[in-house]
Amino acid sequence: MHQVAAPVGPAGRAIAWLGGAAFVASLAYFLYSFAVRWAAPPPPGAAPAGPVPPLLFNAAIFSVFALHHSVMARSGAKRWLAAHVGLSLERSAYVWISSVLFLLTCWLWQPVPGVIYLVPEPWSVAGWSAQVLGVWLTLDAARAIDLLDLAGIRQAAGGQSRTLLQARGAYGLVRHPIYLGWALLTFGAPIMTSTRFSFACISTLYLIVAIPFEERSLVHSFGDEYTAYRRRVRWRMIPGVY
Repeated sequence: MHQVAAPVGPAGRAIAWLGGAAFVASLAYFLYSFAVRWAAPPPPGAAPAGPVPPLLFNAAIFSVFALHHSVMARSGAKRWLAAHVGLSLERSAYVWISSVLFLLTCWLWQPVPGVIYLVPEPWSVAGWSAQVLGVWLTLDAARAIDLLDLAGIRQAAGGQSRTLLQARGAYGLVRHPIYLGWALLTFGAPIMTSTRFSFACISTLYLIVAIPFEERSLVHSFGDEYTAYRRRVRWRMIPGVY
């Protein structure tokens, strides 16, 4: 899908670049939270943070992020947003809101008591390897579809969107390699506290549910080209499973 937006002034470009920085910052804060803040279960008998059980609270706050992420990615919502901020900053506004919501989700995530599993050495190497592979898959797939375009920076500069249908590399293995990378990263942790596990399950379940809706939009954007791609690459997210 190609779209050309008129370039904005210095203030608009600054907004777009800062939005890209906010996106990176939200991902960095997630990685810090997953690796450090959620690495140990809460002490026994720790009082809950509020009247809502932690697991339900976590599901609720992630649902707020997921609802925005899904609704605002639809064509009608994009047109509505472009009408209010302009086509050049439509993607940047989406990135800004998503980044802030994701950061808040990680910040507000409540600790859940318990440990689901603990993989001892040397078998823990397999878990670390899965996480490294997950990060690599995510970065490689994101690079293939243009990081500046994803962050809304290219549109603000008046450049043509390079968001094209990809069928090479990891996109030849599954149709959504970024989602596969996410699952490997979150479920690969050798020390799986209940806090980590709840985030892994809730976020991955959202991706599984969202894929059919996302692919409906991709068919609308790419037509028969995406239909043929779906026939060539059978698996959506996990080879041999889904």
